[in-house]
Amino acid sequence: MDASTGLPKLSRLFRLQWEPAQDAYVLLYPEGMVKLNQSAAEILKRCDGSSAVAAIVADLEHTFEVGDLGEEVQDFLKEAYERGWLV
Repeated sequence: MDASTGLPKLSRLFRLQWEPAQDAYVLLYPEGMVKLNQSAAEILKRCDGSSAVAAIVADLEHTFEVGDLGEEVQDFLKEAYERGWLV
């Protein structure tokens, strides 16, 4: 799937959760864990399979009162698809 279109959704192989010991959101999977930075976590929290990329970008820009996040979000989504985090 193209990272700029579609309805990104976290793969069933991964679970996104807050991990107090890491003081961060993490992606858990059978072989381990990926510690996420705040930006990655905020993007992935919105990848629920019901929101288009444009809506995710708009929500992030509104929530954090910034603009022009489209390219950065799409770059991250592309990488997340390549790593198998998203379907």
